Amino acid sequence: MGTRTADETSTTTGADTKDGTAADDRAATAGAPETEDAPATGAGTASAAETAEAGAATADETADADADAEADADAEAEAAGPAAPRPAGVGQGAAAVVAAALGLVSLSGSWLGTVAGAREQLTGQLRTSTTASVATQIKEVYGDAWHTTALWGGLFALLALIVGVVVLARPAFGAPGEPQAPWIKSVAWAGAALGVLGLLLAVLKYTDVLLGLPSA
Repeated sequence: MGTRTADETSTTTGADTKDGTAADDRAATAGAPETEDAPATGAGTASAAETAEAGAATADETADADADAEADADAEAEAAGPAAPRPAGVGQGAAAVVAAALGLVSLSGSWLGTVAGAREQLTGQLRTSTTASVATQIKEVYGDAWHTTALWGGLFALLALIVGVVVLARPAFGAPGEPQAPWIKSVAWAGAALGVLGLLLAVLKYTDVLLGLPSA
C-alpha cells in the first residue's frame, strides 16, 4: 500500500506537472496574440508621428523657400535701384525758360543791340558832313542808331514769342496721355507774353511812335 501510494503520488504529481505545463502552454499561446497586438499598436502610433514630423518638415522647407525667394527679390530690387524717372518734359522746360529769357532781353536790351546801335551811330557820324542841317545830323547820328537798337529788341521778342508758342503747342503733337507740367506752361506763357510786349514796344520805337526823334 505504501509503495502504491508513492506511485500514485508520483503519478499524480506527474499528471499535475503535465497539466501545469499544458496550462502554461495554453496561457502562453493565448497571450501570444496580445503580445503581437501591442507592437502593432505602437507601430501605428510611430507611423502617425513620423507622418506629422514629415508634414511639419515639408511646411518648414516651404516657408524657408518662400522666405529665400522674397529675400532674393528684395536683393534684386535693391541692386536695381529705384526706377529712373522718365526724362519727358525736360526739353520743354528748358525751351520755356529760354522763351522767358529772350522776352526779358527784348525789353531790357541786349549786348548785340547795343553794339549794333553804337556801330550805326559811328557810321552816321562818318557819313554826315559838318555842313549838314541839324535835322539830318540827328537822324543820321542818333535816329538810325535807335532804330537799329529797336530792331534787335524786336528780333529777340519775336524769338521769345515763337519759342513760347511752340512749347505751349508741343503736347498736342506729343505722346498722348502725358500732360505738360504746370510750371512749364507758366514759364512758356510768361515768355510768350514778354515776347508780345517786347515786339509791340520795338515796333513803336522803330516807327517813332514811342520815344521819337526830337525835332530840330
